[in-house]
Amino acid sequence: MAIMTEVPEKTTLTFSQALERIEVEARQALPPAAHERLSAAVGLVKNGAVFQTDAGHWEVQSTSEPGTLYTVNGTCACPDSQYRHAHCKHMSAWKLYQHVAKQLDPPPAPAPEPAPEVPTEPVQGIDPRYITHLHGKPFVRYAGLLAMAHERGLVSLKAHFISVTGELALAEAEAVFADGRTYSECADSTPGNVPQHIRPHFPRMALTRSKARALRDALNLGAITAYEELAGEVE
Repeated sequence: MAIMTEVPEKTTLTFSQALERIEVEARQALPPAAHERLSAAVGLVKNGAVFQTDAGHWEVQSTSEPGTLYTVNGTCACPDSQYRHAHCKHMSAWKLYQHVAKQLDPPPAPAPEPAPEVPTEPVQGIDPRYITHLHGKPFVRYAGLLAMAHERGLVSLKAHFISVTGELALAEAEAVFADGRTYSECADSTPGNVPQHIRPHFPRMALTRSKARALRDALNLGAITAYEELAGEVE
């Protein structure tokens, strides 16, 4: 999808307004046969299905297989992409997102994450490396929950979106252990209850939170909250 658009020196556009502008330009530039795929790509962007991981990789949520993600750093491995010469909807959505981002002011740099305070003794048997204290209260990192779960026989951890809108994402996760135990939990995220640097892809946090809750249930850690479950900015 080749869209030539001039980036204004200064803009007060919202993300939705910028997306609408890019969609109009794309429909004018693309042949009618490509408009259906463009609509699908716009829907993916609107639903928050395009996001960048902490490792810098871009991923797009599958619409036909809940919980499936396609990495789209220039190519896509989805079945549709394998049988067509044109870009699939995941690649188109990724390109749309890039064009929209160029229309907006650069986002502020994320605030530096506070150095975790290491307690002198383990909290509920959790490795102190995975504990962060805020205002004197301990919180467990998702990475610590995952490490403990693997030690105790975790064989499967899946999460999928229940629904995603521009203001609310709902997700459900399921954790399965080698002895047959299964735990499931739900969680939500909104642009207002996640840190500022995560807001462009806030639905992803709902997936992480639902997995953290399922693992806390499985590990009998209901008395301690996951750091990733905290709402908004944390200090």
